[in-house]
Amino acid sequence: MIPLWLLVLVLLFAAVTFASHFLFPSVRWFFRRRAEKVVARVNKRLAKPIEPFKLARRYDTIERLVFDPEVIMAVNDYAKAEDVREDVAFEKARHYAREIVPSFSATAYFSFGMRLAKWLSRFLYKLRVDQFDRAEYEAIDPDATVIFVMNHRSNMDYVLVTYLVSRAGALSYAVGEWARVWPLSGMIKMMGGYFIRRKSRSEPAARELYRKVLARYVQMATAGGVTQAVFPEGGLSVTGAMTEPRLGILSYIIDGFDPEQRDVIFVPVALNYDRVLEDKFLIKAHETGKRRFRPPLFTVVGGVSGYLWARLRRRMTTFGTANVSFGQPLSLRDFAQSNAGATKAVGEELMVRIASVIPLLPVPLVSRALLSGATNEADISAYIAETIASMPPSVAKPRRTPVQMTTDGLANLRRRGLLAGDAAITYQDSDKAVLAYYANSILHHFPEV
Repeated sequence: MIPLWLLVLVLLFAAVTFASHFLFPSVRWFFRRRAEKVVARVNKRLAKPIEPFKLARRYDTIERLVFDPEVIMAVNDYAKAEDVREDVAFEKARHYAREIVPSFSATAYFSFGMRLAKWLSRFLYKLRVDQFDRAEYEAIDPDATVIFVMNHRSNMDYVLVTYLVSRAGALSYAVGEWARVWPLSGMIKMMGGYFIRRKSRSEPAARELYRKVLARYVQMATAGGVTQAVFPEGGLSVTGAMTEPRLGILSYIIDGFDPEQRDVIFVPVALNYDRVLEDKFLIKAHETGKRRFRPPLFTVVGGVSGYLWARLRRRMTTFGTANVSFGQPLSLRDFAQSNAGATKAVGEELMVRIASVIPLLPVPLVSRALLSGATNEADISAYIAETIASMPPSVAKPRRTPVQMTTDGLANLRRRGLLAGDAAITYQDSDKAVLAYYANSILHHFPEV
């Protein structure tokens, strides 16, 4: 007679063996067949079908990445620099690869992610698209890799652009370390996002190894035709104005570019808001010089609850307008042939193209008028009319009249308690930074003489 504990152990091992040999493969086959049907159905309505690289098993992509010849060379360099065995250095590279490579799920992206992005965008904002030349975008080579390059105003940028380009393909984002929290990190990886370390306290050799693994992943994805979205500014603007580009991800794409293979098309995307959800945290970060501005949980919960309560009482509808414009695409193959120092030149050119199509919205225009000394609706409207008339022809004119822009902008700012008075409009000195933040978003359109 065998002991009870031994019987339980034998049955447990038998169950595990049965599951691993018969049950788990069947379950995996069922879900993979289901995913393949979703991909086939989605590809019929996408302008650019989902690329095989994106659909490859995560394990296979990790293995391909860590055994890449350039990564192997970086592993050897790390082992020599740190005086460790090569197998230890190799496991370090594998750890980085696991950290970077996403676990894309077409089912999660198109069944859940797209619906959430659409609902959230329309629930929070009046969404508008200003400049978009359909013929210009339809002329893009379907075999080219498309990279959407955007200014970074808010974490809502990810949501808005994901929704707006949903018919173009499935986007792959480079996401900062701020989002590496459970369960958000898992959701982002399922949506095709990959995490990057903006700053690292590691030793120089470890940083070089990490950068090589990241660079090779980005280059593999680009060579595989994966549609990507990149924020060249690196982080959110804390002043409201555009900042100088950081060429990290762009340099990886350009350094790995082979003009004999598929072209890379950069698509400039400009975003602007009547209300950036994180504006006061960003302003505080600018004032203190500390960019780690994760809002406290109770502040977030209080803000969400207050907004929902205002919506239920019909005190407000949305946070105003969120506007997106698309600039003139840039072919890397054509641009590199006529420009030396391609990486820096591409970065500068893309930022110019983004800046030229940043939308003009009520709150930024009204904020600029108030800071210029306007104190009543008539003066603000006249100031807006004058500044719009002074814009260069390349900048799209707002669809609303100066009077409508004034009314909408003042209503938004008053709803936030930033303005007082009717005949004579005033604001507190403590709120001047908020007005400046929004005015800065369009400052480059009106260079002071």
